[in-house]
Amino acid sequence: MPHRTLLRLFQWIALLVAIIAAASTPAVAQGNAHVVQRGETLFRIALRYGLSVDALVQANGIANPNQIYVGQVLVLPVPGNTPAPVPESAPAVSITVVSAPVYHVVQRGETLASIARRYGVNWQELASANGISNPNRILVGQQLSIPGTSAPNTAATAPAIPAPETAAPAPEPAAPGAAPITTDPSVTAAPNASQPQTHIVQRGESLSGIGRRYGLSWPVIARANNITDPNRIYPGQSLIIPVGGDSGSSQTYMEPTMGQPSGPTPTITNGKQIIVDLSEQRVYAFENGQLIHTTLASTGLPSTPTVLGDYNIYWKLTSQTMSGPGYYLPGVPWVMYFYQGYSLHGTYWHSNFGQPMSHGCVNLPTPEAEWFFNWAEIGTSVRVIL
Repeated sequence: MPHRTLLRLFQWIALLVAIIAAASTPAVAQGNAHVVQRGETLFRIALRYGLSVDALVQANGIANPNQIYVGQVLVLPVPGNTPAPVPESAPAVSITVVSAPVYHVVQRGETLASIARRYGVNWQELASANGISNPNRILVGQQLSIPGTSAPNTAATAPAIPAPETAAPAPEPAAPGAAPITTDPSVTAAPNASQPQTHIVQRGESLSGIGRRYGLSWPVIARANNITDPNRIYPGQSLIIPVGGDSGSSQTYMEPTMGQPSGPTPTITNGKQIIVDLSEQRVYAFENGQLIHTTLASTGLPSTPTVLGDYNIYWKLTSQTMSGPGYYLPGVPWVMYFYQGYSLHGTYWHSNFGQPMSHGCVNLPTPEAEWFFNWAEIGTSVRVIL
């Protein structure tokens, strides 16, 4: 008998045994069980019955949630659920919700080891949580997710950058033989924290990006420097970073588009709408029909495309672990689901925005994902177009 035919026979026998076992189980007899079909994952099954992956894992004693097999009978822990059809385009993503992570912004003179010691973790865990392959290469201003811990104090900001006349602490190695971190030449620390700082524009920077770095909206920096065209700044230009102003966290504002078109036409003129343009690899935020924010993004690869159509945000999480075939990403920040396993979320494992990179989700720069997360409510319209 050919090998393929024999394998198929064994599969049918396994399925038959599973069905017989299901018939003899009280929970199955009441309809509170599910027989795993080809191509299904725990995540999809949980969505279908309105359950969490953890609930299915615990109810069935599953050691590895990524390993289930065709014909396996799963006990559904909550009786009376009516299955809803799940389109075949749902991505095979296994998700475990975790608590919101603590973030640390790297300061001048810090190393991975000193940051890890501050939060009571080892530098290897810190490197793994942030996808850092070289522990000697972290940058001033880089945002790090601190795994499995909370901040040692209530301060929301990191220690102030030492003034030029104040000797910075001697850098320590992140690991045996490590070199100190690379410092950022664009920032000149002010001698007094209450005085304005100076920022030297680097190649590729925008006024909005500089504003986000200092917790300000770009119009505040534009006014402080008498800039009339926010799209025209140049490398080497010295900008005054004013003290105070608005943080941009409690209001929305128009981001300079850096020569990009004004965006697609919104279909909602009363309320908020997010439009994801796959051809431009760009996400737009509209409010009452007016464009107020835009950013580059990375959507699905050709083999795992992002769905097209009109949807609504139905679930928001400040952080979660995402895993699937060939990837495991702890602490994915600022997640907003708009269709089954498809979401907009922050991205720390690549910076190649403007190019398709994902398994179907919409990858955003982490600060941009936070902006959209704070701006959009549950129910906000999401339109995905070509």
